[in-house]
Amino acid sequence: MIGNKIRNVGRVAEAALAAPSRLAAGAGLGGSVQVRHVDAGSCNGCEIEIGQAFGPVYDAERYGVRLVASPRHADVLTVTGPVTVNMAGPLRKTYEAMPRPRLVVAVGDCARDCGMFAGGHGVLGPVGDVVPVDVQVPGCPPAPAAIVAALRGVSGR
Repeated sequence: MIGNKIRNVGRVAEAALAAPSRLAAGAGLGGSVQVRHVDAGSCNGCEIEIGQAFGPVYDAERYGVRLVASPRHADVLTVTGPVTVNMAGPLRKTYEAMPRPRLVVAVGDCARDCGMFAGGHGVLGPVGDVVPVDVQVPGCPPAPAAIVAALRGVSGR
């Protein structure tokens, strides 16, 4: 039963990926990607699911996807939550610190369109208003299988 749900969520996530030309061209990432994560103002629901995506059940690392502590070592930036006024600057600096080619994955509905925080005090807007977004993972919060599917799409594995 759970296996069927995981497969279905993965198909949904792959169908929901935004595929601009540089992502479709592979962006030169070569199959193994290093990921830096930024919480731009989320409720931490998506962070829990990202943690599960890299845990022993979903194990994103088996697909060549690894979390790193520095944006200077990262190929992919995952961002959760709507971008708050106070996090817009740090998010831009993190993005600019990454070497090229670099991709951005907006994880969750709040990162995509501010979700339930739209119009809230201190909310600047969705991630796409601050840095260019290459992939979107829908859900509130998205399932770990959907996050893994999106990262697999980015890594080409």
